[in-house]
Amino acid sequence: MIRPGCTLGILGGGQLGRMIAMAAAQLGLRTHIYAPEENSPAFEVASEVTIAPYEDEANLVRFAKAVDVVTYEFENVPSETASTLSAHALLAPNAQALAVSQDRFLEKSFIAGLGIDVAPFATFADEAELVAALDRIGRPAVLKTRRFGYDGKGQVMLRAGSDPVAAWAEIGRSPSIIEGFVPFEREVSVVAARTASGAFAAYDLCANEHSHHILDTTRVPAGVSRATEEQAVRIARSIAEALDYVGVLAVEMFLVTEGGRERLVVNEIAPRVHNSGHWTLGGAVTSQFEQHVRAVCGWPLGATARLGRIEMKNLIGHDADAWEEILAEPGAHLHLYGKAEARPGRKMGHVTRVFPERD
Repeated sequence: MIRPGCTLGILGGGQLGRMIAMAAAQLGLRTHIYAPEENSPAFEVASEVTIAPYEDEANLVRFAKAVDVVTYEFENVPSETASTLSAHALLAPNAQALAVSQDRFLEKSFIAGLGIDVAPFATFADEAELVAALDRIGRPAVLKTRRFGYDGKGQVMLRAGSDPVAAWAEIGRSPSIIEGFVPFEREVSVVAARTASGAFAAYDLCANEHSHHILDTTRVPAGVSRATEEQAVRIARSIAEALDYVGVLAVEMFLVTEGGRERLVVNEIAPRVHNSGHWTLGGAVTSQFEQHVRAVCGWPLGATARLGRIEMKNLIGHDADAWEEILAEPGAHLHLYGKAEARPGRKMGHVTRVFPERD
């Protein structure tokens, strides 16, 4: 039984680990952060830290034995790391969730196997299979590395006239998949949580806008029909239950409108707290970070109700220089991540704005 005063181990020292650690402290837990970077933002708010590579088995074992449960802030945890940790401590979410979400082909196959709509997709082993797969799926299509891509990295759009072989070379001829392009109206996501006992809670569906492949703004409510919102939550629950998932996860989807009817197509799973859930800090009764702590500790899940109409905006690069003006705004909740240097494309913080509900 994990109780206040126990120690939560967090793999990864970025802003997500930082906000998980802050939520854990609020609930009376100690935190121990494991990360290889010396100046990790999460270190500033942790009880203990270990600075070591994720492949350092001896340090991983010591870390696991020093905590009561281990979680992580990013999905690209090496499989050997997950195996080492789970041999010495409770790991949540589990290794299966990591394995499925780390590989786009496995992920698409898993989701499609649940009877959930995904974009047409295919994998290939060589140039001839690449060309044949593209012929089957058609253009436009998206060429993606099977592993490690995020915020638009490791992706190339294949339009009419594009050379697929050159595009594959552009992403290093890494193991990849081709996905059919989805003509979506908007991008939406569900952030939800599940406990080991099967308790489940979802936040309201949110609408996401991206700029230069990075999330720019999240708005809640998402402006879809009640039936579509309920379907999105059912999809997230089906995925969580099939993975025997413990913790917070996000399911990113495309909203497609065909003949006036709404349809959801799942894009990907994020087995962790998620940028599109940052609005819950200041915008919901329970933040996604507190919810994640509750879930991995086996505690009751918190209420997910919104506190109004919400807009969350990422502060990228020097956007964070406007911190003083943001602090002066009524209804604005500012969160800065403690990063020393602002760079183009770097997430420095976010602001959640809460507005009264419309009559």
